[in-house]
Amino acid sequence: MQTRLIVCGLLMWCGFVSLGHAENWPGWRGPRGDGSSDEIQVPVTWSETSHIAWKAKIPHGGHSSPIVFGNRVFLVGANTGEQPSRVLMCLDFATGKVLWEKVVVETPLEKKHRLNSWASGTPVTDGEKVYVSFLDQKEMLVAAYDFDGKQLWQVRPGVFKSVHGFCSSPVVFKDLLIVNGDHDGDSYLTGIKRTSGDTVWKTPREYKTRSYCTPIIRDIDGRTQMMLSGSKCVASYDPHTGKQLWMLDGPTEQFVASLVYNKGLIFMTGGFPDHHVMAIDPRGSGKITNESHVKWHYTKKDSYVPSPIACGDYFLIVSDDGFGTCYDAESGKIQWQERLGTHYSASLVTANGLVYFLDDHGLMKVVKPGPTLKIVAENQLSEGTFASPAISQGRLLIRGTDSLYCIQ
Repeated sequence: MQTRLIVCGLLMWCGFVSLGHAENWPGWRGPRGDGSSDEIQVPVTWSETSHIAWKAKIPHGGHSSPIVFGNRVFLVGANTGEQPSRVLMCLDFATGKVLWEKVVVETPLEKKHRLNSWASGTPVTDGEKVYVSFLDQKEMLVAAYDFDGKQLWQVRPGVFKSVHGFCSSPVVFKDLLIVNGDHDGDSYLTGIKRTSGDTVWKTPREYKTRSYCTPIIRDIDGRTQMMLSGSKCVASYDPHTGKQLWMLDGPTEQFVASLVYNKGLIFMTGGFPDHHVMAIDPRGSGKITNESHVKWHYTKKDSYVPSPIACGDYFLIVSDDGFGTCYDAESGKIQWQERLGTHYSASLVTANGLVYFLDDHGLMKVVKPGPTLKIVAENQLSEGTFASPAISQGRLLIRGTDSLYCIQ
């Protein structure tokens, strides 16, 4: 007890929130993979000149999110010079000082969509190692590093081809690292041993179509499910073995946004060429249908790239072209739909009952979900912002086009 009190006191002395409410942000969309933070002391108002703990220049561009574990921030980027490379960077969480950077791979720049980057896959950490994924010409490359920047292993789990470029954010599950290889070819999901990089399982994806969705993993009625949209379906797998549990065909071809889980339902947004918002009961087996498991469904109220958020009784999205929508999660009834900005790429995050909407031009609108739109704060930064934010230890991390902001 005495030791815990000392630790708490030291953390408070350093200006961070108390240990009881502090969380790491270890991978894509945080500790639960759904953009949610359990912290209650998260910044609400800031500007380019106020509430900035530090602003660190980032020499290697990309749209990947920062991740945080303890006193370390990890970020990946692409060097686009004469010898293109993909880089892993480590910063000090307290000061923003770059502690080290490592070239993961030197490889040519692939063809990509104009809204994609050459470093879009967010790394993930288990607290001992940090894992990254990039495209190395025609193959996916996955590598593991320790917190001092030493490479522990590097593997190529499969081929990857897409005219829109690469983005795959690894997920930690027990002793596995899981990566999504949906692409325009023999698509797959694979589970890799975290200690060695050896393949434990590799599951083919039936429809062989490019998508960029990171799975979420939940225990539902005693069954562990790894769920994702992509490749012309929404599907669930056993993350221990890669065995498919259920599949809903469609509702369209390609997906980018991650799923979220709330009120016993899985919420899916996005798609190309058709746009959909769906609430799905995940307690199925085999092939499920709209009639059997879809609880509500909208078309053309779309959020293609930004992942959605669940907050209390509500489910919220923002469309790429700037419209926010708030739904009652259980019934699907639209509470409000309003234009919030001009264009969005970043996914939504939530903390302390508020939802954070970050547009491509550095404008963050903080919204309290409810029957009517209530904007609590509007905050402007000077750089473009395409990466999704991270929340950890009472601070908000936002990646700009040239800098990483730490807001307190």
